[in-house]
This record gives sequence, C-alpha cells and structure tokens, in this order.
Amino acid sequence: MRWSVAEKRRIVELTFAPGASVARVAQAEGVNSHQVFQWRQSYRQGVLVLPDPGAPSLLPVVVQQERLDGPVEQSTVVEQVADSKQACGAIHIEIPGRALISVEYSADMALLRVILESLRK
Repeated sequence: MRWSVAEKRRIVELTFAPGASVARVAQAEGVNSHQVFQWRQSYRQGVLVLPDPGAPSLLPVVVQQERLDGPVEQSTVVEQVADSKQACGAIHIEIPGRALISVEYSADMALLRVILESLRK
C-alpha cells in the first residue's frame, strides 16, 4: 500500500505523543515499525511536507508518436528534425471536459501562453 504524505505525517505525529511507542502506533496503523522510523527521520529532515495548495500542479502527460511506416526511435526523429529545413510536428493538449488544444510547430508562443494561462482560472 502507498501512503500519502498526509497519512505518513499523521502516523509520525502519533508517535510523538507522550507515552506513545513507535511499535504500538505502527501495529495499530498496520505499518511496519521500521517504515515508521524512516518516516520519522524524513519528518525531522523536513521531507514529509504537505503540498502548498496555491502551488502549480503538474498534469499527467501522454506522449504519442504516429507514423504510417511504423515506430521510429527517438534519435532518428531528432536527426530528421535537425536536418530538415522545414521542421514539422504538433503538440496536442487535452484537458478533459474543458479544452482540446493542438499546437503546431510554428505556433505563436505569446498566444499559446495566453491560452494556457486562461485555462488555469
């Protein structure tokens, strides 16, 4: 099972209560006591921090390459684009229920920035 940062912090903070034992807290929470000791160390080092709700978040990205003649290795694609006088390509960004954006190779970057920033609202 993967534990969220909030769950790890909650369990670690239980071990800091007066009279608490790491072994008893770990057993009550269904976690190996060695794992709790590692979480305590991370907590003390400032690694177990909750994300800032105002901070930008990353979205999952799916990279797809479509070719009619089959798959191409990345190095071949880089060489083709570098050698080509007229590079081509597109980026497709889908935000389910909100937007589908296709960005061609020669897109206006200022306009793209305005569009993407408007979607953050």
